[in-house]
Amino acid sequence: MFYSDDRLRAMYSGGRGDATARRFARFWAAVQGAGLLPRRWVTLEVPGRRTGRITRFPLGMADWQGDWYLVSMLGDDCNWVRNVRAAGGRATLRRGIARECRLVEVPVAGRAPIIKRYLQKVPGGRPHIPVDRRAPLAEFEAIAGRYPVFRVAANSRE
Repeated sequence: MFYSDDRLRAMYSGGRGDATARRFARFWAAVQGAGLLPRRWVTLEVPGRRTGRITRFPLGMADWQGDWYLVSMLGDDCNWVRNVRAAGGRATLRRGIARECRLVEVPVAGRAPIIKRYLQKVPGGRPHIPVDRRAPLAEFEAIAGRYPVFRVAANSRE
């Protein structure tokens, strides 16, 4: 099944997924959480900021200079970003096994090369971030403030 970039963007209008996006998210959270795909594909588990119940989000990670990063293709106002911030960065990444981690937000000045790498490696993010993955770094610097990036730290002491 093929969806146009416009349809993919529409599934997440307002920073929240519609019914179709939620069905895809549940499916991919199960597949990625089971560890059936390469290392960059994970399921983020984080307590909901209002309910405290664990919420799951299938995400692709960017590898950059020896670290792994999560990038919000929907910007600041998406649920997983708000939940991670409310949890003080404490989360679990699942890929076959659950691994507790701390997500450390990257300052805007350091985001551009990571966002570029993310678009090179995670095709699902391309319709949502308005820069071509082959564009010069300056174009990523211009939009970096709109797209949160989190470094995956192995434990809460990093």
